[in-house]
Amino acid sequence: MFSRLLSVARRQRTGRGWQNWSSGRSGAPAAEAHSVALPAQAHVVICGGGIMGTSVAYHLSKMGWKDIVLLEQGRLAAGSTRFCAGILSTARHLTIEQKMADYSNKLYQQLEQETGIQTGYIRTGSIFLAQTQDRLISLKRINSRLNVIGIPSEIISPKKVAELHPLLNVHDLVGAMHVPEDAVVSSADVALALASAASQNGVQIYDRTSVLHVMVKKGQVTGVETDKGQIECQYFVNCAGQWAYELGLSNEEPVSIPLHACEHFYLLTRPLETPLQSNTPTVVDADGRIYIRNWQGGILSGGFEKNPKPIFTEGKNQLEIQNLQEDWDHFEPLLSSLLRRMPELETLEIMKLVNCPETFTPDMRCIMGESPAVQGYYVLVGMNSAGLSFAGGAGRYLAEWMVHGYPSESIWELDLKRFGALQSSRTFLRHRVMEVMPLLYDLKVPRWDFQTGRQLRTSPLYDRLDAQGARWMEKHGFERPKYFVPPDKDLLALEQSKTFYKPDWFDIVESEVKCCKEAVCVIDMSSFTKFEITSTGDQALEILQYLFSNDLDVPVGHIVHTGMLNEGGGYENDCSIARLSKRSFFMISPTDQQVHCWAWLKKHMPEDSNLLLEDVTWKYTALNLIGPRAVDVLSELSYAPMTPDHFPSLFCKYALHVYNEVMSVGQKYGIRNAGYYALRSLRIEKFFAFWGQDLNTLTTPLECGRESRVKLDKGMDFIGRDALLQQKQNGVYKRLTMFILDDHDTDLDLWPWWGEPIYRNGQYAGKTTSSAYSYTLERHVCLGFVHNFSEDTGEEQVVTADFINRGEYEIDIAGHRFQAKAKLYPVTSLFTHKRRKDDVELSDLHGK
Repeated sequence: MFSRLLSVARRQRTGRGWQNWSSGRSGAPAAEAHSVALPAQAHVVICGGGIMGTSVAYHLSKMGWKDIVLLEQGRLAAGSTRFCAGILSTARHLTIEQKMADYSNKLYQQLEQETGIQTGYIRTGSIFLAQTQDRLISLKRINSRLNVIGIPSEIISPKKVAELHPLLNVHDLVGAMHVPEDAVVSSADVALALASAASQNGVQIYDRTSVLHVMVKKGQVTGVETDKGQIECQYFVNCAGQWAYELGLSNEEPVSIPLHACEHFYLLTRPLETPLQSNTPTVVDADGRIYIRNWQGGILSGGFEKNPKPIFTEGKNQLEIQNLQEDWDHFEPLLSSLLRRMPELETLEIMKLVNCPETFTPDMRCIMGESPAVQGYYVLVGMNSAGLSFAGGAGRYLAEWMVHGYPSESIWELDLKRFGALQSSRTFLRHRVMEVMPLLYDLKVPRWDFQTGRQLRTSPLYDRLDAQGARWMEKHGFERPKYFVPPDKDLLALEQSKTFYKPDWFDIVESEVKCCKEAVCVIDMSSFTKFEITSTGDQALEILQYLFSNDLDVPVGHIVHTGMLNEGGGYENDCSIARLSKRSFFMISPTDQQVHCWAWLKKHMPEDSNLLLEDVTWKYTALNLIGPRAVDVLSELSYAPMTPDHFPSLFCKYALHVYNEVMSVGQKYGIRNAGYYALRSLRIEKFFAFWGQDLNTLTTPLECGRESRVKLDKGMDFIGRDALLQQKQNGVYKRLTMFILDDHDTDLDLWPWWGEPIYRNGQYAGKTTSSAYSYTLERHVCLGFVHNFSEDTGEEQVVTADFINRGEYEIDIAGHRFQAKAKLYPVTSLFTHKRRKDDVELSDLHGK
């Protein structure tokens, strides 16, 4: 039967074409560039007239900005926006993506009333199918997160699936998730409606005008060069979609935007004998790798195959995206999956197989934010086939960023500055997107790792550690050891073990943690970002005192833990700074801070030839010795005494001892290698928050118990000081809290990983930010922020220590709530063994 349908499909070369279905409609005024001269000046120039560019223009104009120009090289909404399948789904793994999609849903629903342009918005709801128990667990985790941010959803039975969509074959299902407020909409018409509203608010729109490059002077946008002339401007927004990569590299100072296109296929059918209703739910069968929606009484169905086809590696080749060549052999597995799910479609006539380009990023997350290389250059691209769902919210957040200097939500997970230069090569991107595209529908269990584009950055110890059983994870392109597999372990079985429950590496990490507590372990932490700041005079100290909240005017050799804060008092970075000399400082930051921190420092440091900032990450191999016998090992390797007087906590000295010597001397003290999984367990049970997981740009030191790292009275102003003074007076509205699970069975119950809802006295109070098993407490420990939401209005109220201590808490893991004890300080008495007085402080650790 399938071969007959396929042969019929291949004969479909006539009839209504794609151009007729999705051709641009009138409604958004766009000036023809050949008849209307471009303005000589503008405040903002946006490149790209698709749904992203028009969303940014719409929101900037709504926020009151004037002199906005939007340029489109072809026609409005004639790029990848025109080929979008039109499915708006709020079911996402990341909370920030859920919020963007939810905002988009609400925005699109009212656009027709606002603009008079029909967008085809229909609330259909979505059904996410689960063929396996692990898939159902994944859906339950998403369901819990959707519910607490106000998006209705529920886990349903296969029987209920059949009731909602009678054409579906449900015999192989174990359950599903229903999201009733998801919708379908015409993406091209949404873009035109956004453009129309923006135009009414004063945005000038010019189509058939190509941006050749962005003009830059002293690291700042000054204008754009187009094929119709120049426009001076202070801000430029790259929403060029497929061509964003090439446009970024065409600048006088290149901007790296890591994305790559793949072919994306879906088919369109004639209407069924009994046409599908317009509100028929959209179906996502991720285990079958397909999605299905109603289209004019028939079916639109596509998916994400295991063997994607990258395109445009050599660069852009057309102004407007056209339907690419059909490839039925390539689409055949997806078509087979569709027929298994909807057998009645076997005799249905296929109208067309659409093949359109879609851009993907190295980590399956969209790219937004300001370039680290050029101030005033903003980016919103790389939607990984979710552009329609994200466009409204992403456009809003980027507009907020430009207008206010920061968005209303933490968007670090989407920030352009999360990528480094090595992740922008075309070779890397071509291979990575071939892995990314299938991963969109693959089951992603906690702690999974990308397999392509690895070993971009390695420590000098990589080969030695690999030979000793290191299993690797990748962070910011840097290889880091997760744990070390003993010789007697089945390595293949361990690598293939993927679960939401107790992982197979549990015993391995336990032995590493035990060694850290009872003997000594060495952890290679070379991946951490390392900068040197030096000056000929006091400039280095003066600028660092202004940029950091702690007091850095300390004796030479001392280390200071400090935050690098923004104007709102939030963490732009959490780091350690060592004073090497009177005029030289050494800064150690998390691995993924390399680009972000560099950009922040360069933006705020004065142009002074006597002040030097240098990235020395590559120059140093960093070894971290942990445990009560660490001092003994160091004592045998160093001429300096390891007594508290000569080597106190938070003090640094240099020695030229190499890894082999450390391991050799440490043998009699029981030394062994340890990885980042052990470090994560240690730092979480110590209640040690980590930037990028627990801390972000909207988190202040007062909200996470780090008042001691802020010196409000250090004798000079620093960024964020005013905000902290006000917060100290008014109180905090959230507080980082440690939770110890009480009634949780480590062997049988699902594990907490991150993002689990926190309930206080039965009411939602926040989410966990990180979790780990404490091998000393023999309990799971979670960190997370507790909020005080008013039961009447939902507004946030002040959170006090008394409020935290008086609550009864539960952690929701995939729909099941576990009781938890809340703590505001480390439970030292429960898990700290009697320490030698010369023991190295565990609080010196920075890791995840």
